[in-house]
Amino acid sequence: MFAGIYRGKRVLVTGHTGFKGSWLCLWLEELGAQVCGYSLAPDTDPAHFPLLDLKARSEIADILDYQHLAQVMADFQPEIVFHLAAQPLVRRGYAQPLETLNTNVMGTAHVLEACRGADSVHAVVVITSDKCYENQEWIWGYRETNPMGGYDPYSASKGCAELVVSSYRRSFFQPSNESIGPETLLASARAGNVIGGGDWGEDRLVPDIMRAIAARETVTLRNPGATRPWQHVLEPLSGYLLLGQRLLQGRPECACGWNFGPADEDALTVAQVAEQIKARWDAFSYAVETTTNQPHEAGLLRLDCTKARTELSWVPVWKAGTALDKTVDWYRTYYQQGRSIASEQIGEYVRDATSQGQIWAGDESE
Repeated sequence: MFAGIYRGKRVLVTGHTGFKGSWLCLWLEELGAQVCGYSLAPDTDPAHFPLLDLKARSEIADILDYQHLAQVMADFQPEIVFHLAAQPLVRRGYAQPLETLNTNVMGTAHVLEACRGADSVHAVVVITSDKCYENQEWIWGYRETNPMGGYDPYSASKGCAELVVSSYRRSFFQPSNESIGPETLLASARAGNVIGGGDWGEDRLVPDIMRAIAARETVTLRNPGATRPWQHVLEPLSGYLLLGQRLLQGRPECACGWNFGPADEDALTVAQVAEQIKARWDAFSYAVETTTNQPHEAGLLRLDCTKARTELSWVPVWKAGTALDKTVDWYRTYYQQGRSIASEQIGEYVRDATSQGQIWAGDESE
């Protein structure tokens, strides 16, 4: 997989205790990488990271502590960095705008500055969000060339993070700039709404449903008509890993922004997702929020992933229905047996990718 490029590589993952970060660290370990995670402690209980018993070095610290971050970089000497640490919630952004902007904008700058000072780093992949785009509420998917924006503090912080990445790329990580030392390639990645086992984030649809099942409570749908590009967590992770592979192979044309999202038909409304989960696990009920005094959230949001499909040969493996199957299977197993089946699901995902001829899953070695 991924041309074997991660075998023996030193990989630093910020945000490793989070939902996506924990899945990424597990997959990297299975690829043979030496992993160091840098993140705050999990902010939910339960959380996915403690269930995995990873071998990775785990540094519990804040990305805003630049001196500590730089020291970890110097000690570990990573060859590639995946930056996922963030305040990831729209509604928390309304409640804590300064924390959100500080973490997501200045935190990204701290990580990039630490990478700039580490001669070992040859590739950096910064993960932002599909909400980085200036949302026009139109039916078309957003392309990588569309302007950054953000109505709410969270979305604005992700648009700003992309501008920080662009600035650092042009100022410090240009391959032609001999003054910066060894070549470092910097890319950013934007994904849609990610689902999968082990997510207990607040004010998120699937975690809300799973908490309701555990507590035998009713779920409240705040915005049932909102349409989102739903995808299993392994989909964008395969894109991030493929992008990291290209950067490690010294492909400067890949040092730019990328969308990793599902097919258009997998853009579903909140109500449709709730109904489909209920069809798979009829152990909860839901009600629609009737108050209109709610903070603004995007009603329609899609990504155009033509660039990733054309230039990276990356395409989704699992349709929305399969993603929901795997997500429900994970939570049902957890609540019945108290364990994560993430490793088994990575194996299933890789087997399906191989059978579909996905470029990263084969023996491709270019």
